[in-house]
Amino acid sequence: MTTDTLTVINISLGPAERDYATTVRWLDRSFHLIRVGTDGDEHRAVDLARDWAGTANAIAVSGVRDARTSGRYDGDLAAVARIMSAADPDGGVVTNGHALRDVLQEWTVRHAQTGIPGLFTNARVVVLGGMNHYRTSKVLTEFTPNLTFADPLLRYGVASLLDSVPAAIDRFAALAGWPTRLLPHSPVRPVAALNHVMIAGAVRDCDVLVATFDELEAYDLEHLAGKVVISSAISPEREADLRARGVSIVLDDVPQPFGETINEAVLEAMMLAAAGASELTDDDLLDMIVAADLEPRVLRPDGGGRRSRFAFVIHPLSQQYFRQVEPINTVAQVAPGFVMDSLEKALAYAPPLVYSHVTGIVSPTGDEAEGWLITVGGTPKELMSHSPEFTYRRLLAAAEIARKLGAQIMGLGAFTKVVGDAGVTVAKRAPLPITTGNSYSASGALWAAHDAIERLGLAETDEQGRLRGKAMVVGATGAIGSVCARLLAMACDELWLVSPESGKLLALKREIEDDNPRAVVNVAATPNSALPEMDLVVTATSGAGKRVLDITQVKPGCVITDVARPLDLSPEDVARRPDVLVVESGEIRLPGDVHMRDIGLPPGVAYACLAETIVLALEGRFENYTVGRNIEWEKVKEIYRLGLKHGMRLATISGVNGVFTDGDIAAVRERALAARGAAPRPMAG
Repeated sequence: MTTDTLTVINISLGPAERDYATTVRWLDRSFHLIRVGTDGDEHRAVDLARDWAGTANAIAVSGVRDARTSGRYDGDLAAVARIMSAADPDGGVVTNGHALRDVLQEWTVRHAQTGIPGLFTNARVVVLGGMNHYRTSKVLTEFTPNLTFADPLLRYGVASLLDSVPAAIDRFAALAGWPTRLLPHSPVRPVAALNHVMIAGAVRDCDVLVATFDELEAYDLEHLAGKVVISSAISPEREADLRARGVSIVLDDVPQPFGETINEAVLEAMMLAAAGASELTDDDLLDMIVAADLEPRVLRPDGGGRRSRFAFVIHPLSQQYFRQVEPINTVAQVAPGFVMDSLEKALAYAPPLVYSHVTGIVSPTGDEAEGWLITVGGTPKELMSHSPEFTYRRLLAAAEIARKLGAQIMGLGAFTKVVGDAGVTVAKRAPLPITTGNSYSASGALWAAHDAIERLGLAETDEQGRLRGKAMVVGATGAIGSVCARLLAMACDELWLVSPESGKLLALKREIEDDNPRAVVNVAATPNSALPEMDLVVTATSGAGKRVLDITQVKPGCVITDVARPLDLSPEDVARRPDVLVVESGEIRLPGDVHMRDIGLPPGVAYACLAETIVLALEGRFENYTVGRNIEWEKVKEIYRLGLKHGMRLATISGVNGVFTDGDIAAVRERALAARGAAPRPMAG
C-alpha cells in the first residue's frame, strides 16, 4: 500500500468470474480497486478479510443476499457481520455499503419521478428480495399504493404475496430476516414451483419491477417487455440482457463513474478511504456525492419513451348496445319489449366491469400508452332517471378498478360526463385524476367542421385554409360556445355570435377582437336574420330539446356542427334538410397499431373525449384536466397542440346516423347544388 494510491478490496460471496483489478482516478485521488468473488464460500471470504485487513485502505463486503438468491450460498445472512468482523480486528475501515445504499435508493426513485413525470404514479410495483429494496419500496409508496412484495419468505412456502401499504412495509422489514436463520435454503419442490408461478404472475401484470439482477436470473422471469426495472450495478452485459427481454427503462441506483461496474459497497469504501475515516456522516455522504457529480443512471434498453396507462368509462347508449353481449342478444330476439325494459333497469345497478384492454398506442415521440375501457351498465335514460349520486357511486367504483389496474388518469365518456356537476364531484372523490374530454371534443368538432367544408367543396377557403365566408355560433356565451367562437375567429372572415345574454355577448365580442384584430365579429340575440347567409353554423346551447334555430332557413350546402350535449338538433330536424351536412362530432385516429374492442367506430379510431384521455397519458399530464361545465380556452388550444404532437389525426366525421362516408358527403353536395340551381362541380380532393 502506497500513500499515493488508495487500495479498496471488494470481498464478495458472488461469482469469481466477475472479478476485476483496475486503477481509477476519483475525487482527485488514485484508487486501486480489486474484486475477489468466493462463489459462496464464506470461510474463504473470512480468510480474505483477515489477509487484507492490514494492507487495504478500505474493504467492501457484498454479495451475501445475491449469493443466497442464486443458490451459491446456503448459510444465513449473518455472514456479512462475520466477514466484516474478520476485516476489522483492529478498527480497520470496512463497510457493506448500507449507508450509501439508503441514500442512493431513495434518490433514484425521486430522480426518475422528476425526470420522467408520472413514471411511478399509481404504477403496479412488484418488489423482489425484501430488505434489499426497503428504502426503494418506502419511497415508492409516496407515488403509488399498488405495491406487491414477492416476499423472500415465499421461497420457503410460509407466506404469500403481500399487498402493501406503508405500514406493512415496516412490518415486513421487521419479519423478513429471522426465518432465514431457521429454515433450510431449499423449499419443498412443489412449494417452490408454486411460488415461482405466483411471482411470475405478479410480474406479468406489473409496471415496475424492483430487483437485483441476481434476483431476476434466479426466478428466470419472462414478461418483462415494456416494464421499468429498478436495479443495482447494471453492467453493459446486464443491460444487453435486459434489452433482449424488452425492458423499457432500467434505473440503476449505483452511479458508474468508471469502466468497471461497481456496487454501492465499493463506492462507499472509496469514500471512506478518501476521507480517512471509519464511518461517514450524512453530511460527508452528501459532500462527496456532490463533489464527484454522481447521479443515478436512467437507461433505456429498448430506446423507447414513456409508457403510461389510462382508463375510460363507457356505457350503453340504448338497449341496442346490449345485443352485442350474449346471452342478452339471444334473449332480446324472443323476449317481449317489457323484458328488455326491465333488463335495462336492472343493468343500471350492475357493478362496473372491464370491457376492453387497449394496447398498441405509440406516439411519434416514442411514448406509449395502454388502457382499459370500463363500462357502467346504465343507458342515458337510466342515468338521467336517478339522482347524480347514483351515477357518482358507479363512476367511483370504476375509478377504483382503474386504480388497481394501474391507470394514471381516467376519462368520462358520453353521459357520464354530463350527469350532475360534470365530473367535479367525481374528480374530488376519485383515487386518480379525472377528465371529461370536453376540451378535445370542442376542438374535434370544429376540426370536423373544417374537414366537412373542404370535402363538400362548396365554400371558398384561402391558402391557409381559412373560410372565405360567414360562420355563426349559437349559444356563444356558454362554456363550449365561447371556446368555439374563439377558434372560429381565427378560421373565418366573418363571425356571428348569437346569445340572449347581451352583456356577456358584448364582452366576448371585445375579447375576441382584441385577440384577433383581423376578425369581423357581429352579435345578435337570435340567429334568425343572419342565418340564411351562413356557410358554417355551430350550435352550443345545451337547449335540452328546445328548438334553437330553424333549419329550414339554412342555405343549401351549409355545414352545421352540433356540439351541444344533449344535441340541439333532433334527428327529425336533420332529416328535413338532406342538402345540409349536420356534424355531431369528429373522431380521432390514434397513433400506432391499436387493439381495442368495438366501440362503434372503425379500428384504431376513438371519440375525441377518449382521445383527450390518451393524449394526457402520453404527455404524462396526470391531473384533473377538463372537469365541470366551464371549458378553458387555453386548454382547448393546448390539447389540440398536444394531440398533433402525439400523432392524433382527424379520422372521421359523424352525424345522427353515424360516420359519414364519401358517398354520404357526395350526396349532400349534389342535393345542395341542385337546390342552389348550380351546375355540379368536382368535389375537393
